[in-house]
Amino acid sequence: QVQLVESGGGLVQAGGSLRLSCAGSGRSFSGYTVAWFRLAPGKEREFVAVISSTRMTNYADFVKGRFTISRDSTKNTVYLQMNSLKLDDTAVYYCAASLKYMATMSDPYMYWGQGTQVTVSS
Repeated sequence: QVQLVESGGGLVQAGGSLRLSCAGSGRSFSGYTVAWFRLAPGKEREFVAVISSTRMTNYADFVKGRFTISRDSTKNTVYLQMNSLKLDDTAVYYCAASLKYMATMSDPYMYWGQGTQVTVSS
């Protein structure tokens, strides 16, 4: 089984940056596709970004050019670098792991972290 722990959330002003981390347990974590999703008040859960075991990436349109997903296999950690943050980026951000390649829907993800709050202020 895989356990995921997010960190790095917090309060930031619009235009600022944060780096989120998703730490996975065990060596097998490096073989999973890992994605970031977010849940904002009054909205459905949204796909944000995804990275494969071979470091292929894909992003939601609303974060392209602003966010970067990466992974460090040595540390069993996936990162989400968030730049030029907007008020609408305020949400709880979750990382999730799947054996399905590059999924952008929630259902294929078997393992989820507890989430980390990102709040963007004006």
